[in-house]
Amino acid sequence: MRSILFVCLGNICRSPTAEGLMLNHLAAAGLSRHARVDSAGIGGWHAGDPPDRRAIAAARKRGVDLAPLRARQVRPADFSDFDLIVGMDRQNVADLNRLAPAGSTARIGLCLEEALGLAGEVPDPYYQDERAFDAVFDLCDRAARAFMEKLRAGS
Repeated sequence: MRSILFVCLGNICRSPTAEGLMLNHLAAAGLSRHARVDSAGIGGWHAGDPPDRRAIAAARKRGVDLAPLRARQVRPADFSDFDLIVGMDRQNVADLNRLAPAGSTARIGLCLEEALGLAGEVPDPYYQDERAFDAVFDLCDRAARAFMEKLRAGS
């Protein structure tokens, strides 16, 4: 795995949190040049918008800056530009499988399953309070750390 795309519904909560964490871990390990990381949403409602202010706040508390990130929608080219595309929940994965063009080369999977071998989902915190964003940050951090180990191992 040399490139990973994190995907959630609108690309303003879960997937930019995962992207920001992965970028942060890559930079800390001096591996930024060795991997490509991005995030996108199934829908384009928030295209061009920064992450949700609560996601930014949850990350900022732990030294991760999500503010420069901007939402975008999944594109057909993503399915050949990335090695791995992970949805934050099962509906995201189903949508990705539906959107994948013929001849796609990217592997599509569930984020926590691909990272940690867990069948669970990263829950959408959008309609909840700040504690839900903190919990999402923690889950995404565990996943990002596991993806870092996979990258180091060359898998």
